[in-house]
Amino acid sequence: MILFLMLLLPLFGAVIAPLAGKKNGTVREFLLRLFTLAEFGLSVWLFVRVSQGESIFLWFPSLMGLGLYFFVDTFRALYAMLACFMWALACQFSLEYFAGHGGSRGRYACFTLITLCGVVGVFFSDDLYTSFVFFEIMSIASYPWVAHEETPGAMRAAQTYLGVSVACGMVTLMGMFLTWKETGSLAFDALRQQSGNSKLILPACLMLVGYCAKAGMVPLHIWLPKAHPVAPAPASALLSGMLTKTGLFGVIVIGMNIMGGNPVFGHMMLGLGLFTMTLGAVLAVFSVNLKRTLACSSLSQIGYITVGLSCAMLLGHHGALAAAGAVGHMVNHSLLKLCLFLCAGAVYMKAHTLDLSDLRGYGRGKKLLHAVFLLGALGLAGVPGLNGYTSKTMIHEGLVELAEEIEGFSVYRFCEWVFLFAAGLTTAYMLKLYICLFWQKNPDEHRQAHYDTLTNETDMTFRSGLVLLLTAIPLLLIGLLPNQVLLPLTQACASFLNRPALSHEVAFFSLTNLMGGGISLVIGIAVYLFFVRPVLYSREKGYLNRWPLWLDLEEIFYRPVFTRFLPWLGLTVASFLDYIPNSRLVTVWIPKGVTAVFSFFDHLPDSWFFMKLLPGVCVAVSRVFDGLMDTVLLAIRSLFLMNRKDLRRAKGHNPVTRLSCAIAEGLCRIGLVPQKWIRRRDPDDTQYGNALTNAISFGLLITAAAIVAAIVYVFIRMGV
Repeated sequence: MILFLMLLLPLFGAVIAPLAGKKNGTVREFLLRLFTLAEFGLSVWLFVRVSQGESIFLWFPSLMGLGLYFFVDTFRALYAMLACFMWALACQFSLEYFAGHGGSRGRYACFTLITLCGVVGVFFSDDLYTSFVFFEIMSIASYPWVAHEETPGAMRAAQTYLGVSVACGMVTLMGMFLTWKETGSLAFDALRQQSGNSKLILPACLMLVGYCAKAGMVPLHIWLPKAHPVAPAPASALLSGMLTKTGLFGVIVIGMNIMGGNPVFGHMMLGLGLFTMTLGAVLAVFSVNLKRTLACSSLSQIGYITVGLSCAMLLGHHGALAAAGAVGHMVNHSLLKLCLFLCAGAVYMKAHTLDLSDLRGYGRGKKLLHAVFLLGALGLAGVPGLNGYTSKTMIHEGLVELAEEIEGFSVYRFCEWVFLFAAGLTTAYMLKLYICLFWQKNPDEHRQAHYDTLTNETDMTFRSGLVLLLTAIPLLLIGLLPNQVLLPLTQACASFLNRPALSHEVAFFSLTNLMGGGISLVIGIAVYLFFVRPVLYSREKGYLNRWPLWLDLEEIFYRPVFTRFLPWLGLTVASFLDYIPNSRLVTVWIPKGVTAVFSFFDHLPDSWFFMKLLPGVCVAVSRVFDGLMDTVLLAIRSLFLMNRKDLRRAKGHNPVTRLSCAIAEGLCRIGLVPQKWIRRRDPDDTQYGNALTNAISFGLLITAAAIVAAIVYVFIRMGV
């Protein structure tokens, strides 16, 4: 009953609150806060019951065809509680925030509650179908957040956000279809039993597209740096702190359960994580917009979490520390971005700008805002004593453990230094924001005088100040007592990650771990002093946008492809097909020729052509296709081999050798090449993907044959 109530309550509020607000906006705001607080209370009750060992589930077997299935373990209860906590505080803060800003507040209240229902449904889901249903509800319901201001920039960012969500969601749905075909089930437990099944590699990669897009991973990150700056600050806090975690929820389900310890998949995720981590940090260093900097920071922190998950995948049952670090950083990042985005909202409420050059000196004399923002900045930078340091330390130790477990590969040491460098960039851009807001003085004396009047209680109400204070308390609590607060939570979540729980305390404040954090801090201070200040800042002009305007993946690739190239291609193909039926070649000669060919073969049913040549040609072509597909997968796999022995053996299977072997085997099937000419196949050859590529190649052949047969039939009928 409690699950049903938690799913139903936000939807009920989404109807009641806007209707009540038509006559009285105060009632609408009261109901919005009431429903989110009630949801938070239910989530706390649920977390307590699950922590005591109670199993809670909810099934609707016949609903929506495949049914909807919900189950709650400690990880899901924890993240549902964290989501409700963030919603409750964000809605409390939104009362003052929207007092001086436009946009439909009734619409905002409605879709905020619907989005909460979608997020809770995703975390409670127990199969991929249920997760997908609520994932799409959440994606579409959060669109009005981005479009709230209805400015041209907001509408364009919302268009990008919705386009990425829908397109990538359809790719995820395609992966679910293939998963259902191969396994006959979409339940998490059933898929966990299929761990290591090579037939699920393609479906897993397809499903990963939608989840990575929502998490904001490269190269599907294009919506994140553009949506956050235009969305209201409370919505930005939820977009960054929680909606990205629903994408990581899917990554955990696929990477830790379906793919298990697949090294190729694990190395792919490691590469994505490192690239996302570094690119997000670089974009944040160059950014001159307060909320865009925090948005790019979210992109980077998602990379940290992905690195932790990939280390847990590659280490298998030895990856308890890396898995704990990934879950811990998910929690810490949610809390940090709630704190920092609400601080950004407090700045924007009074300054009405997000440009760093104009915001110089805003925070001078504002003690509460100064203290809360400083805690958030230090936590994100990984300073010991704050929460960000704890989870970053565990992820870093997971990388070190990976380098020690897999000997002979210095690339993992390189990954460790990339990790430390990206952490240093985090220090650099947070130092830039902190000094800009609270230590620099605005060169415009009138603007600085206005900022100085907004001191003490005049910069925000008591309610907003209390909300900011509540967001900062967990940062200190986790940072000072990591083994007592964070570690038990990560241990309880280990079962969902399909990894053993961490069985010992972590020496967070040992000299080795402090040195790792110190290296990142030194790198960050050096980047700020020797790059940010001399290159990205001018005393007269303020903070300079040195990032090339043309270097925008959305503008140079995605929009040209989807708005110009694909429509042109479709129009060209449609015009060509529109011309074909009017030609005499198609309406007369092709049908007659096809009819004559089929009439000829119709008199030779037992001929050598049908009994030997045609099947042999089909087998030969299929073997060539299979060899080509294997060659591609082998080339990819050779980049991620686990040890030198595999690498030496793989060199014997170069693309030319494998392709010639496939052609020779196909010719042997026809009878043109003797069997002795065929080189013996490697007994371990199946690990390169034959099971997968056979399915792909034969599936393509069957599909192509069916299409050709259908076209031939239509032509014959037209000729008749």
